[in-house]
Parts: sequence; C-alpha cells; structure tokens
Amino acid sequence: MSFSILQKIGEEQKKKAIPDVRSGDTVKVTQKIKEGEKFRLQVFEGVVIRTDRKDSHTARITVRKVASGVGVEKSFLIHSPLVEKIEIVKRSKVRRNNLSYLRERSGKSARLANKDFDRIAVNDVTVEEEPAEAAEAAEPAEEVKEEVKAEA
Repeated sequence: MSFSILQKIGEEQKKKAIPDVRSGDTVKVTQKIKEGEKFRLQVFEGVVIRTDRKDSHTARITVRKVASGVGVEKSFLIHSPLVEKIEIVKRSKVRRNNLSYLRERSGKSARLANKDFDRIAVNDVTVEEEPAEAAEAAEPAEEVKEEVKAEA
C-alpha cells in the first residue's frame, strides 16, 4: 500500500467542521460513552495543555482539569466519531504549545491570563455545502451528454 492511498483514507475520515483549538484554551469536550447497549454523553471541561498534529486525521488534544483536588488529564482524538462536540469556553494568552508545567502548579500559580475573543464566532463552525451543490450541478450535464449520444 502506498502512502498516498493511506493519506486519502485518512482525509475521508476527517470531520468537516471543528473549532480551532489551541493550547491554553478552556474547552468543554462532549464524548459518547457506551454503557451496555446504550450511549450517553459525558462532558469533560478543562484546559488544553497540548495539541498534536493539527492538520492530520490523527489530531489530538490533551485536556487537564482538577477534580476533588486530583489532577485528571484526558486525551481526545479530535476526528474520532466518539467526540461529539468541542466548545471553547475561554481563551488564554500562552507562549508555548505544551503546557506541561501546569502539572506541578496549583492554586493561583496555575492561572493563565485571559484573552478577549469572540466566543460565538469561534464555536460556530459551519460545513461548506459547495461539494454537494457542485455534484447536483454536474448531474444535469451528464444527462445532457447521454441524450446527445442517444440522438446521434
């Protein structure tokens, strides 16, 4: 198998619309959890301390939160079908991609400086419908070609 085939398969698996998540963002990640034969949605809210391979189909974010005094980290594959939604709640000013230094800090020293941003615009990711419209426009042209061939 060539790399181009694998790359094409990976591109097909990517979600069409995801928000631009960066390190330092506080996000709410809604994930599907399977219990028995039923699915339920679980929300995990925390600070993004790492982003990996943003342009790839294996893009990953690591989210950290403190629950009952214990630090909890969870990694999410952004394009996974189990990740239902990612909502950016707060954006902070950071100068690094990997904020692993937050693991050793607690309380006031773990705070990040807030940055103003348009929450509605960042979280509103719409899928462009151009490919579907282009496919509909191409169908009549194909029918016309078939009619021309039939008349000839």
